[in-house]
Amino acid sequence: MGATSSLQATASRWLGALALLAAAVLSGCAALPANVQRTPSEAMADVAATPLARLAASSTPDDKRHLSGLRLLPHGPEALATRLAMLRRAQKSIDVQYYVVAPDDSGRQFLRGLRDAATRGVRVRLLIDDLHAGAQDELLLGLAAHDNVQVRLFNPLPVRGAGFQTRLLLSLHQFERVNRRMHNKLLVADNSIAVTGGRNIANEYFMRSETANFIDMDVLSVGPVVRSLSDVFDRYWNSELAFPVEALLSRYGTREQARARFDDWAGSEPANWDADGLPAQLSSHEAIELNFAPVSVFADEPSKASGGASPATAMDSAISTLRSAQSEVLIVSPYFVPGENGLRLMQAAIDKGIHVSVMTNSLAATDEPLAHGGYARYRAPMLKLGVSLSELSPVPSRKFDMIGDLRSSLGRLHAKVAVVDRRWLMVGSMNMDARSSRSNTEISLVIDDRALATAALVLMQQRWSDSHYRLRMGQHDNRVEWIEPDEVAPVVHRAEPHVSWLSRLRLSVLSMFVAEDLL
Repeated sequence: MGATSSLQATASRWLGALALLAAAVLSGCAALPANVQRTPSEAMADVAATPLARLAASSTPDDKRHLSGLRLLPHGPEALATRLAMLRRAQKSIDVQYYVVAPDDSGRQFLRGLRDAATRGVRVRLLIDDLHAGAQDELLLGLAAHDNVQVRLFNPLPVRGAGFQTRLLLSLHQFERVNRRMHNKLLVADNSIAVTGGRNIANEYFMRSETANFIDMDVLSVGPVVRSLSDVFDRYWNSELAFPVEALLSRYGTREQARARFDDWAGSEPANWDADGLPAQLSSHEAIELNFAPVSVFADEPSKASGGASPATAMDSAISTLRSAQSEVLIVSPYFVPGENGLRLMQAAIDKGIHVSVMTNSLAATDEPLAHGGYARYRAPMLKLGVSLSELSPVPSRKFDMIGDLRSSLGRLHAKVAVVDRRWLMVGSMNMDARSSRSNTEISLVIDDRALATAALVLMQQRWSDSHYRLRMGQHDNRVEWIEPDEVAPVVHRAEPHVSWLSRLRLSVLSMFVAEDLL
């Protein structure tokens, strides 16, 4: 689920809800509580004796201690099992920051893991963007009712106790603020091991949905970069935009009742759980296999979500990295809306002889058709510049088994990755669009390591590309064509594959009502 699903994906519904909007205006304007008490806190420093800190140390050779250890997590099931293993092994602290934590099977396991860690005496700080959290008010309040747990909601909507559409409609008097969301994804255990990247906490990010699953990428890290990530978390946690859940909610009975309801929902962890590979290593004393490299953390300041001025944004830093290319750039972004400035940047790169490739979703694969509509405006201009474009097919190839089982579900790209000159690897929460640049807060790692960059490139070009359409301009007219791989002969599509003409027409009409800045 991209940040755009939030606001722009409801545009069609807003058009049919003018009566409700009028009622909202007449009913008065809801507001957030004033004079909220927030007790400041910071990442724990006294963690060297914890099992995870010792594991990180034992996995790092003496001559690599000035570098950060890194490992890609492209496989959905392993990405979830890794997170759960970190929660089970943590001894001092767990810091969690996500755009979405869904109340499904994956969310239940994750929140249960936080509760169980707190029961062991681990300090838990959970920070969630409020946009999609309204349906989980009672669960979050119940989790916060446990000892050692603190839960905060970032940039909350002023309305609670209503459905998603209603909350948005009744918050439009504060649209400039609520349009800005915290899109960061981060988990840090014992200030020693971290996971960041594109995944939220929901079934579709871990190949557990029966209808649609996201192809995504995270990075596990140890070493100096973890302290930088903890610093980012602390800035968001202590921000005036982070509201303790208790300050927003008061209608769910006593603390004991809320805690009991959460425990009934969360259940208990099975006594025995199966895991191998990295999750098993995290649960033992076995050293982890890692790549070691210098890493830069690019993160927006939380003030970006209030519209306040902030230092160079994550997008500015990312573009600076892309500008440094000497030979090739590969960008993977599920929602890619370059704008006129992006076109100029690509033109400048191609003029210098740099090969530029972009991998994104097809219309049939995307969960954000309006964002795809914004991208489609630039598709032909990019092809004419010489950009290599490919779009994910909703029907994945058998090679996706290494990412997770997509054979019974729709495949959707959600990874946010870039590779520059087969040396620099960028992985994080940031899409290449105006929303990530101007409205949402983002976090991204830029890794200087040829081995890891090459591994990511091979994964994307050899594994992922078999399930992508290659795009080109028609030889005899000015129309985009989609080339579908086939064992016998490539199939050429002259219109958006696997999408009806009615769906294309509907998207064209709706796109006229949504400004590009909102995509």
